[in-house]
Amino acid sequence: MSLLSVEEAAERFGTSPRFIRRLIAERRIAFTKIGRHVRIDSADIDAFVAAGRVEPHQPSEAS
Repeated sequence: MSLLSVEEAAERFGTSPRFIRRLIAERRIAFTKIGRHVRIDSADIDAFVAAGRVEPHQPSEAS
């Protein structure tokens, strides 16, 4: 289990920390509070990305 700060999670996503804080405020990503600090497990980041994955459309063969 690797806990990342908001800034580290943003770096991993390639976004701003503000986006990560919004995900946390909207409860769209799992997080852990340690005192007043917020940490995000790297496995939760992977799960969030996997949940948002959209598979490409595979055209079916017409008979």
